[in-house]
Amino acid sequence: MSHIVRYITADGAAVITAIDSTGIVARAEQLHKTSAVVTAALGRLLTAASMMGYLLKDESDTLTLQVKGNGPVGAVVAVSDSHGNVRGYAGKTVVELPLNAKGKLDVSGAVGKEGMLYVMRDFGEGEPYIGQVPLVSGEIAEDITSYYATSEQTPTVCGLGVLVAPDLTVQKAGGFLLQLLPYCPEETIAKIEENVASITSVTGLLSEGKTPSDICEMLFAGLEPNLLDEGDAEYRCDCTRERVEHALLSIGEKQLRELVDEGKTEELLCHFCNKRYRFSPDEIRKLLETAIRAKKSEKD
Repeated sequence: MSHIVRYITADGAAVITAIDSTGIVARAEQLHKTSAVVTAALGRLLTAASMMGYLLKDESDTLTLQVKGNGPVGAVVAVSDSHGNVRGYAGKTVVELPLNAKGKLDVSGAVGKEGMLYVMRDFGEGEPYIGQVPLVSGEIAEDITSYYATSEQTPTVCGLGVLVAPDLTVQKAGGFLLQLLPYCPEETIAKIEENVASITSVTGLLSEGKTPSDICEMLFAGLEPNLLDEGDAEYRCDCTRERVEHALLSIGEKQLRELVDEGKTEELLCHFCNKRYRFSPDEIRKLLETAIRAKKSEKD
């Protein structure tokens, strides 16, 4: 379980969301068996998605982040609900790269510096909102900051971190999303800039025992921060056999008929949790019959 909080300054000019996402990222590593740098990349995106999802207004809203860079990891995807519960996957789970010039995991090298960040908000009805921006660095946090500045014209500071132990387990993970609201006074901006410059890395703060609330209060020091809300979030996949059946039906009558003709048991894998769903030839035949009935009903 991971804890997430949201604070606002006393003058209502800036808000900040922060999370200790260690539990979320650790679960992702356990499920996907990722190498260290992939754990860091996926973990950062999951952390960002959790905070951004937590800001959604309605219960049924969802948010999807996808990073498609030119690095060896391929596409990295994270999906969040309005409570900050997330799930995700990386195109390639094992990538080995030397440490970067700072002696840290080379997330940018794994993701790639060229590519796109896609942000999709699904409000449950109508077409989802999709925003996209070119990658700035492939480090994820800077790319999220660029997205808010470019697509939403919201001045934002995003901090993300994942600390991976030599045995590949996740020691600490977390992040913050600090945003200036319209008409934020210059003195508030100056104080926030001073506070941001004074803190160490997110994982460094968490390793010192700091909580998400502590991080918010440090970044809003001198601005009388007030707690807006808080909650718990987790790595949560909502796949079910029924959903997988719908996915099979969506491939169409022709392909279902080909599967029936092959007479094999088909196995489908959930990308988010690696759960396997097996469908016998008889079950696939029944799905084909369902697809035929649905097609006939449409014509009638």
